[in-house]
Amino acid sequence: MAIEERPGAQEWVPEHGGLGALRQAAPDCRGCELWQDATQVVFSEGPARASMMLVGEQPGDQEDLEGEPFVGPAGRRLDAAIDAARLDRNGLYLTNAVKHFRFERRGRRRIHEKPAIGHIDACRPWLAAEIAVVRPDVVVAMGTTAARSVLGRNVRIGEVRGTILESADASGTPTVVTVHPSSLLRIPEEAARETAFQAFVADLRRAAEIAGGGGG
Repeated sequence: MAIEERPGAQEWVPEHGGLGALRQAAPDCRGCELWQDATQVVFSEGPARASMMLVGEQPGDQEDLEGEPFVGPAGRRLDAAIDAARLDRNGLYLTNAVKHFRFERRGRRRIHEKPAIGHIDACRPWLAAEIAVVRPDVVVAMGTTAARSVLGRNVRIGEVRGTILESADASGTPTVVTVHPSSLLRIPEEAARETAFQAFVADLRRAAEIAGGGGG
């Protein structure tokens, strides 16, 4: 896929109309070239007012085909963690830093390719608009791509994990950085995989405490 100049999404992001207007406008976005090869935009799932917003990287192959976020293997790990943390997924707002699937085609297979910084920055106006409309009490940035989008800068998860940060948009929403659930799938050793899963669950519980007024 050729990388073209990325004008950014701002001109496609509606200023008024709420979450419904954002979801309706998103399929027309041409802020970067990823729309050309993706099946469709994958915007978000969740209520217009949610206390917790979970931000991932980008849609995967299954999400791209179904048009819904977190419905693939990583989404199933996320569901398990949400259940373990005793959260109600229906009350959470789930979205991604980049709204189109970036991939490399190998025969019939589409292999996930990490979004470039230019893709993250081009798509950031959508996330900023989502935060402004949903007004979450806390944002959970899952993975380095999500963290860059939410915070507006690169961070190392190991250095900032457990710290309450602020989103880079005007609201300065409290933000918790954690791993992306897909990383849990790549741990081969069962005991280490379970330890990492429990740490991820603990991050979600910490975010819930902040949303409930227990943070500080």
